[in-house]
Amino acid sequence: MTGLEGVLFDIDDTLVATREAFGHAWSATARRYLPDLPPERDAELVTMWREDINGHYSAYTRGEVGYVEQRLARANEVHAAFGGPVLDAGTFDEWDAVFDGGFRAAWVAHDDASAVVDALLAAGLAVGALSNASVAYQTDKLERSGLLARVPMLVGVDTLGFGKPDARVFLEACRLLGTDPARTAYVGDELDVDAVAARDAGLVGIWVDRPGGRRHAISDAEIAEADVTTIASLDELPGVLGLLGISAGTPATRA
Repeated sequence: MTGLEGVLFDIDDTLVATREAFGHAWSATARRYLPDLPPERDAELVTMWREDINGHYSAYTRGEVGYVEQRLARANEVHAAFGGPVLDAGTFDEWDAVFDGGFRAAWVAHDDASAVVDALLAAGLAVGALSNASVAYQTDKLERSGLLARVPMLVGVDTLGFGKPDARVFLEACRLLGTDPARTAYVGDELDVDAVAARDAGLVGIWVDRPGGRRHAISDAEIAEADVTTIASLDELPGVLGLLGISAGTPATRA
């Protein structure tokens, strides 16, 4: 990794504890829309929401459906599975106010995020964010999480009209970051659309596989076939990037 120029980060479940924030969102939503569901089952709602087995969010990132359309479809699928009412265009706004309000109120950075960002910047690397959500939404998320001043939001799904795993979004993010793609690492929590897609776009793909954080089951064979660098937390990132003598939060010069 000699000559590394920059690091691009995914946001959700990489820098920001989004899974936990979805827990807050669904707890608030369930008490109003799924009153017969006991709170101890709220985790099941989060699991189904994040799995999105019918790929509504992926269709959104490909530019095939709108943001509201995908969220409404996913909400109705969860409601159907857990006994909630059918939502339509007339009732969705009220539902989304409850859900998104709970979600936004719980946005915080992962405990390992801030110190690692500081370490990378101290090492002279450029740092930015590339996400499959909109630029405005993710800018707000980074700001509320205390990261925006150090991690600018560069590319969202609305920048080019589509998102990851398309190689063009990675290349556009590198252009805006001012780095050579071959000398840029991309760090994300999804094996396929983050680490593998970044590698295929010519970047250094790194998968942060947080314990208990996977959206889908991934076999050992799939991981072996992907053949990308894997870390269990961002604390490991400076080491795998080859920043000799640097640990998270310790200023150093680039090796």
